[in-house]
Amino acid sequence: MSTPVQTTPTSVGAARLPIRFPTASSTFLVGIAGYLGVNMSPYMIAAVQAGIGADVLTASWTVTATLLLTALVGLAVAPACAGPRRRLVARVGLILAIVGFGAAALLPAFVVTGLLVGGVGAGGAVAAAGAALAAFRNPDRVAGLNGLANRGLITIILAVVPLIGLAPLDVFGSMALFSLIALLTVSWMPAAPAASVHAAAAVGEAVPIEVPPTGTLRTAAPPSRVVTIAGFVLLVVFALWAASEDSLWAMAGVMGADNAGLTPEGLSLALSGATAGGLLGTIALVAVGDRLGRGIPLVVLLVAGGILKIVEGSVSDPTLFVVVFIAWNTIYAVAFMYFVATASALDVDGRWSGPLLATYLVGSALTPVIGASLVGLLGYQGFALTLALASFVLAVPAGIIGVLSRRLERAAKEAA
Repeated sequence: MSTPVQTTPTSVGAARLPIRFPTASSTFLVGIAGYLGVNMSPYMIAAVQAGIGADVLTASWTVTATLLLTALVGLAVAPACAGPRRRLVARVGLILAIVGFGAAALLPAFVVTGLLVGGVGAGGAVAAAGAALAAFRNPDRVAGLNGLANRGLITIILAVVPLIGLAPLDVFGSMALFSLIALLTVSWMPAAPAASVHAAAAVGEAVPIEVPPTGTLRTAAPPSRVVTIAGFVLLVVFALWAASEDSLWAMAGVMGADNAGLTPEGLSLALSGATAGGLLGTIALVAVGDRLGRGIPLVVLLVAGGILKIVEGSVSDPTLFVVVFIAWNTIYAVAFMYFVATASALDVDGRWSGPLLATYLVGSALTPVIGASLVGLLGYQGFALTLALASFVLAVPAGIIGVLSRRLERAAKEAA
């Protein structure tokens, strides 16, 4: 009598999980905790000034150093998050964030040190949550839900914190508290499978299956060279694209004022409208899911975004400037989610979605300097044209990898 074959979480059929509230909410909350510094950076600068009496430049560099540490640590620990240590990395990172931001909130002498420690901890949270996104079925819908949760919660936080105050206790205390809430949910986060189901699908090979004496079914193929190359190229493409997009965001106020006579009130309208447009875009992606694939949407979005950059650099009417800015940011938000979905689909363990979110932070931390340098060298129209050309060029590899990730996902479903 033969022993019945049983499957474990490493088997092909159990590789990806359905979207459920506990697992999804934990993944989203941990990711938002890691990205909180990026979204609250203006408040953090004000809090550093109030806490230690620093000037704007010193406070800005302190926050920049915090964000860079988050990015670099996220890249460094991302490989561990694609394995069985994912939850451990998340817990250690969030504990460091609680300790660091808590110290910055309560002890004026430790504001700078506390922020740097908190930035290190946030890097672990970013990498763990990014890797966990790959554990779910339908990466496109999951990416959209993640973006929706991120923008929704961040909008609330950004509205509430100023009402409390911008002292260190208010700003850094809020960050420590949110990290604590995320820490309490880490046990719900999806764990990493021990083997990838996409190992041989990229080159059309059959995935070898081993049936050991225990009757447990396991996949045994190593990651393919095609997937590895695609993953590394995707990280480079995304980093360059994110740097170009955030450069425009960083220079929007100055460019709008000089080119189109945009007032501070108009800039506020543009920024809030851009946030609303991003929310609508992520809702649309949740509704569409994977029905459009990924290759064509990525190409269309990056080309359309490039065209809008050129228009943005040449308009002289403030109302048109705001409209174009909102349209561009809506496209940017949807493209961002498609990049996340593509990285998630390349490998179920999160080998590429983990470091992807950290690479964004590298460009985001440096874009004010990059944007100002390009404007000083090329002028506003040359600046916008350069960013547009970057979008056009990057659309090609992004589209190719998007098609590949969709093929891998289909092959994995057939194998399951």
